[in-house]
Amino acid sequence: MTRSLDEVRRLEANVGRVLVGKPEVVRLAVVGLLARGHLLIEDVPGVGKTTLAAALARSIGAGFQRIQFTSDMLPSDILGVSVYQPASGEFVFRPGPLFTNIVLADEINRTTPKTQSSLLEAMNEAQVSLDHSTYPLPRPFMVLATQNPFEYEGTHALPESQLDRFLLRVRIGYPAAEDERRILRGTGAAAVDALEPVLSAGAVLALQDAADAVRADDLVLDYLLAVVAATRTSPLLRLGVSPRGALALLRAARARALVDGRDYVVPDDLKALALPALAHRILPRAGGERGADDAVRALVDTVPVPR
Repeated sequence: MTRSLDEVRRLEANVGRVLVGKPEVVRLAVVGLLARGHLLIEDVPGVGKTTLAAALARSIGAGFQRIQFTSDMLPSDILGVSVYQPASGEFVFRPGPLFTNIVLADEINRTTPKTQSSLLEAMNEAQVSLDHSTYPLPRPFMVLATQNPFEYEGTHALPESQLDRFLLRVRIGYPAAEDERRILRGTGAAAVDALEPVLSAGAVLALQDAADAVRADDLVLDYLLAVVAATRTSPLLRLGVSPRGALALLRAARARALVDGRDYVVPDDLKALALPALAHRILPRAGGERGADDAVRALVDTVPVPR
């Protein structure tokens, strides 16, 4: 456990060199990686969404691809295509940019639902099926998708089935005044290109296995089930959390426990992750995204914590 904690701290510190003043965002990204999950980063342009994804990839020495989603993009532009080879008389698969470790799906809501849906199998099964063949994706594999919540013209809202594939939704937010001053002076954030790997891909896979092995006692599971059940019966909501969402919260809580140096989950892990893990999976009866956030906070506050 001590070795795992040292590795996690090195990873957080390295990513934090370029994303200044956002330790909680960095921690959520690391939790998502160790939980084998994907992140939906929703915020205004220019706050470090691309930087976070690139820094995470460089810190683990992994492959990185940035895919700029547009309205005319086709699924084959992401997944790849089979090309006919006259010499052999066969079709040869040419992998698309999705075949890497860390994928930045930039402005994912600017492309059509058909192209968005091409990511579902990859995000759920870490594989791609084309022309009656299945191609595994590299491990570790993680999608960090961005969307701008304040600019909806020319965009396509992500359907519930797509949102449910994201383990966590995070918002980076503007930096604090002093952190932004350091950035402007050039004494704050390091350049992404200057980062050196602090972990190998093999070490990340080992940490993911360690996160899977973190213990969750029955009392903790009962608390998780109570929170999930509250979303399904709440008069504030017209769509509660699915079983996939419950599993996602448990996976994230196990990874958070490992990041905190524990081999067991406590209720505080679930409480801390309820908002980023559940708010994008529910639909409030009134209000928009902020209504979903408020509903999750209210439900977590009302469900008794086991003692």
